[in-house]
Amino acid sequence: MKRGVMYAGMAGGLWGGVIMVPELLPEFSPMLLSTVRYLMVGVLSLLMLLPMARHLRRLTLQDVWMLLRLAVVGNLVYFICLAAAIQHLGVAPASLIVGILPLTITLYGRNDSGAVPLTRLAGPLALILAGMLCINLETFAFAPGDVTDKLLGLFYALGALACWTWYAGQNSRCLKRCGHFDGHQWSVLIGVMTGLASLVMVALLAGWQPQQLQVQAPASRWWWFWVACLGCAVFGSWLATAFWNAASRRLPLTLSGQLIVFETLFALLYAFLWRHSGPTLLEAAAIILVIGGVLWSMRQHEAPRRLAKAAHS
Repeated sequence: MKRGVMYAGMAGGLWGGVIMVPELLPEFSPMLLSTVRYLMVGVLSLLMLLPMARHLRRLTLQDVWMLLRLAVVGNLVYFICLAAAIQHLGVAPASLIVGILPLTITLYGRNDSGAVPLTRLAGPLALILAGMLCINLETFAFAPGDVTDKLLGLFYALGALACWTWYAGQNSRCLKRCGHFDGHQWSVLIGVMTGLASLVMVALLAGWQPQQLQVQAPASRWWWFWVACLGCAVFGSWLATAFWNAASRRLPLTLSGQLIVFETLFALLYAFLWRHSGPTLLEAAAIILVIGGVLWSMRQHEAPRRLAKAAHS
């Protein structure tokens, strides 16, 4: 369990950095950021697939169909929605709306094997929900901005929330029941499938919405765009996904769902560093409540394991 929590924290740290990219490159559309990032992921994954190409004969049609859905929903659509939410709302509110994932994933995985009953998680979940309410009160009650723009950003943030709730649940279940691929192989296959889906999306955009691919920006901004996309591909997709899959194999879904909150906490930390200021009172309260809820949840998961070991011995 400790190694699983460590892997989840490392994945969250990398994903928190990815959340900053749309804020740093506002002139580039979410579609362009997503497709270029995942085209690079596809190329990287294809290179890693070559040494393990002999394992492809294990693929079934059911595997291919699941990989396609995970790639499109959990990568492409999720990041498009997240980037759009960040550009409409800002890093802190968007990341913390998506930060409700610990609640939604826990509910999604409540019937899975090894899941702790929701009655035992009521306290931790209440703390996490209180933390999310604090940060959203800070954002929507005191932050200036157009109401319509905020509502559009909220719509995109909820879309990202729905995408990753489904992805986290389905990916965790596939890793546990799919014995013919390990976590690294499964990550590589998702990456290849995401690259193929991105290639199709680029073709569709070029044919029907070419303005999404056209950006008026100086060469220096394009240089940062390519560096950011490459960084997202290598660290935010390949390495972070490998860490997350390692965590998913070691933890029940109700606990791994709680630990996605690391992404939110790291995104907040990076946002504070970027704006050169510390958290407000409500932001600090949110962070304390969320961390407290995660630690409490870990204790609730550890207790049944100790009882099971004692009974077995």
